[in-house]
Amino acid sequence: MVNKKKERTLLNARSNEFQIMNEVQRAKFVLTTLDKIYPNIKVPLKSRNVFTLLISVLLSAQCTDVNVNNVTKKIYTKYYKPEHFVKLGRKKIEKLIKKIGIFRIKAKSIYNLSKILINNHNGKVPKTFEELEKLPGVGHKTASVVMSQGFGYPAFAIDTHIHRLAQRWGLSSGKNVVQTEKDLKRLFPKKKWNKLHLQIIYYGREYCKARDCYGLTCKICSSCYPNRKKPVITLKA
Repeated sequence: MVNKKKERTLLNARSNEFQIMNEVQRAKFVLTTLDKIYPNIKVPLKSRNVFTLLISVLLSAQCTDVNVNNVTKKIYTKYYKPEHFVKLGRKKIEKLIKKIGIFRIKAKSIYNLSKILINNHNGKVPKTFEELEKLPGVGHKTASVVMSQGFGYPAFAIDTHIHRLAQRWGLSSGKNVVQTEKDLKRLFPKKKWNKLHLQIIYYGREYCKARDCYGLTCKICSSCYPNRKKPVITLKA
């Protein structure tokens, strides 16, 4: 009888130890798990060059990647340079992307940033965060995607999926995307950032959905927090 009590105590102790594993251990588990599930990963947004990647990322705000790809596959066969979009003008750009959310605002940004690229950057997409974030419609997240996926520069673009999962997995306090980015960059090796950004997005869409897992059922959530009973309420980005 005493032995059974000791055994239960030991099991509880081990369970509690796993329950409160530190963030470094959780980060290592996340990295190992995602590498097994997604050893090779593709960029979800289709593009023809760095400029069209920039346009696609801009269009993806408040819109799915699938919808963006469906719209741009007909556009990029003819229009894939800043000069093309300046020649088209705002109204024609609007017609081309009208199936995408807030298309008028995005059309204006595409037209204006195309002019800036021609006038200030010889028609080329700049290779620095500072210059990218000066372009109309381009925030830090968009710049991060272009820097990482377009130029191969280490960056960790934080979208709503990653922001939510970082909280569920105990990798960030999740107060805002700026803090989440700092936390993830601190926890993961720089050489892993570009691939990991995509791995987390794919995992969130497939296994740790906003209205499905709730931080309780997927492999990562249930392994990192086996004693968790209540859904995780995450802070919005």
